[in-house]
Amino acid sequence: MIYASRFLRLVSPYLRGPDVTALQERLVELGLMYDPPDGVYGPMTLDAVRRFQELQGLQQDGVVGPETWSAIGISEPGVQLNAAQAGEYRIQIDTERFVLYLYKSAHLVKTYSVGVGTMTMPTPLGDWKITQKALNPGGPFGTRWMRLSIPFGGYGIHGTDNPYSIGKAVSHGCVRMYNKDVDELYELVPIGTLVKITGEAQTSRILRIGVPYGNDVIEAQRMLQSLGYYKGDLDGLYGPNTAAAVRSFQADKDLVVDGIVGPNTLESIVQHYDEALGVRNP
Repeated sequence: MIYASRFLRLVSPYLRGPDVTALQERLVELGLMYDPPDGVYGPMTLDAVRRFQELQGLQQDGVVGPETWSAIGISEPGVQLNAAQAGEYRIQIDTERFVLYLYKSAHLVKTYSVGVGTMTMPTPLGDWKITQKALNPGGPFGTRWMRLSIPFGGYGIHGTDNPYSIGKAVSHGCVRMYNKDVDELYELVPIGTLVKITGEAQTSRILRIGVPYGNDVIEAQRMLQSLGYYKGDLDGLYGPNTAAAVRSFQADKDLVVDGIVGPNTLESIVQHYDEALGVRNP
């Protein structure tokens, strides 16, 4: 069963996942949506959500938050998790080597080959947790889905209907596994398992006010937030708050203070972020 686990809204790129599919299935049941569920929160899903919100007397913003999830009849049950059980296993994903490492009680017990995000839609680096598990989501999600606690977008560890994508940077940011591997991992790790994703932050464009939403903006925001410069939401939107954080960083690091993340500023952000994590670059 799929449970509501995040806010759904229309963003670019579109949010995808089993929770979107569950929402669409319910909208079809209610006669508010007619196309088969595809797991993609696009304009047609947005329109159906707004119609539902109008009928329920809710704010018609197309955002599926707690009130809309509850009204539509899909809610997240309280999960009682044994802390010791959740801490028994932990996962590390190296996006540069395309490897997932599974640890049990600090000992490496298994490695798996994975596929990760592209340069323009990277897998978010950082420390996360598994917050949701679902059997047989199907299609591009393969046989198992494990959602991560990344607060923007819909990211998870899942199977795939394209085994040739494993070992490559081709996904929209999720971590893909062979179905037989994700089946095995799914049975071992409980909700609450820690997941550390490491690698090199990448961007293929200059970031400045006015650029479209993107995961590269989120990565810059996340690193600046860790360094104490950015105080806003990790929303992937390069607005005044993000530009102000970049200018403050640039002023402190003797860079050109223009609020633009070009190659020099990005290199400096990544360098100081790695140093803060204790990562030594050769």
